[in-house]
Amino acid sequence: MSLKRFTLVSLIALVLLAIAGCAPAPAVEPEAEEAGVPFVFAAFATAIEEPWDGVIHEALKKAESEGRITYEYTDDIGYAGDMERVLREVAEESKPDIIFGDAFGNEEAVRRVAADYPEIAFAFGSGFGPSGDNFSVFDNWIHEPAYLCGLIAGGVSESGVIGVVGGLPVPEVNRIVNAFIQGVKEVNPDGTVLVTFINNWFDPAAAKEAALSQIDAGADVLFAERFGVIEAAVENDLFAFGNMSDQNELGPDYVLSGPVWNMEPTVDYTIEQVVAGSFTSQDLKDFSMMGKGGASLADYHGLESKIPADILDLVAQRQDEILNGLFRVDIDEAAPAGSN
Repeated sequence: MSLKRFTLVSLIALVLLAIAGCAPAPAVEPEAEEAGVPFVFAAFATAIEEPWDGVIHEALKKAESEGRITYEYTDDIGYAGDMERVLREVAEESKPDIIFGDAFGNEEAVRRVAADYPEIAFAFGSGFGPSGDNFSVFDNWIHEPAYLCGLIAGGVSESGVIGVVGGLPVPEVNRIVNAFIQGVKEVNPDGTVLVTFINNWFDPAAAKEAALSQIDAGADVLFAERFGVIEAAVENDLFAFGNMSDQNELGPDYVLSGPVWNMEPTVDYTIEQVVAGSFTSQDLKDFSMMGKGGASLADYHGLESKIPADILDLVAQRQDEILNGLFRVDIDEAAPAGSN
């Protein structure tokens, strides 16, 4: 190429660069804007209608609605060996940044998958500890509001007999039931608490049948640790307490309150860690406690008039003491005395 031609080409290039420098920057495509948003997948062993998984699902949906994640899930996987298959397919094909779920009953399978995909952050409900660098655990530490519900139950019961229907007598359920009993006994030391486990995480018909048997035995207040109990309470004109979420809508005139689990602090923290590139395995227990906003007492929905004033005052006092670190509810994970 001659020097003259090289000079001409260089001049044209300089002009084009100058024009480009004056041109407005191209608009950012939506895909580019969303490139930093983590993709979260959730794998649930039970149907999301079951409150335990439903609480996790709702927290993830909220994060999605705020544009902080993209979200997909599958539920009702069960405990027959499908969890590992589902997780491996998702890890290979969808490559999520985070996988949430419940490991109970699928503990070993979930941990095997997590170990094989260290680039994915796993956060699973579990009664055991974290493992590796990418497997964090959480649980529903709602024994504190369960205790507060026990105070109310002991105060509103006229027969002195209160029924509790639980899923399985495992530590995470036992501590909720025992805390509830602690509250009942504080208000009514001579009260009787009937505890029945249906040995299933989600069987509303069995839970209702167990509740009806407790009513026949004299129970006039019911704690629905499992789904199905509130229906029995409503049909028999009795007060009840929900569990995991605010379940007043299931019996607006009968569900006084209930321990509420809020997964948002756990979900938010996990997302923040992944976005920051600092996720590591840990026990996320504290994020499900009242002090971190992970647990609370469900709203009374105008039913305060059904609760003695001195009981309401005691509940408010204990709640403040718990939030200020001045009162600790016992963590008793042994099978409740007299349970069947």
